[in-house]
Amino acid sequence: METLDDFRIVDLYFERNELAIFYTSEKYGSRLRRLSHNIVRDMQIAEECENDTYIKAWNSMPPHSPKEYLYVFLARITRHLSLNCCRNRGRLKRDAFVCELSAELEQCIPAPDDFQCRIDDSEFAEALNTFLTSLNAEKRQMFLRRYFYMDSIEDISKRFECSDSKVKTTLFRCRIKLREFLEKEGYTL
Repeated sequence: METLDDFRIVDLYFERNELAIFYTSEKYGSRLRRLSHNIVRDMQIAEECENDTYIKAWNSMPPHSPKEYLYVFLARITRHLSLNCCRNRGRLKRDAFVCELSAELEQCIPAPDDFQCRIDDSEFAEALNTFLTSLNAEKRQMFLRRYFYMDSIEDISKRFECSDSKVKTTLFRCRIKLREFLEKEGYTL
């Protein structure tokens, strides 16, 4: 079968045509599975999260119409499902990799228990997007690969054809810049 563009796939969701899930799986399944596997570290659970992503996408369209950002829409769902799976299984605290990533960012991002922070989530997201757009493309991609897609340092260094130390240094400097940027924006860390 032919590969459909995202606009047509979203149209199929709106038409409630089950081929939408088939084409979504064909186009993005392996990437969504890999994202989930980076988080849960179990291929069977990653496949379950991938399948749950299709159900959530089906139930979310309409009203959402992510024609211009379908993969990002799906990746966000997959990421949340995968993290919830870790939490539900009690692995989040024991999973050294997820804890490592949390520790790296906890000094840059306001605490989630801060009531004002929860109220201003959309403002915080906008500030984070502003910060990310201030980075050059390579630094932004490294930052997203590490903290959104949860890629390992080794995977990032292979992707960007550079040393592990360069990736670590770049991420460290980005975290410092993020902290400074958020403090300048008035966020208490």
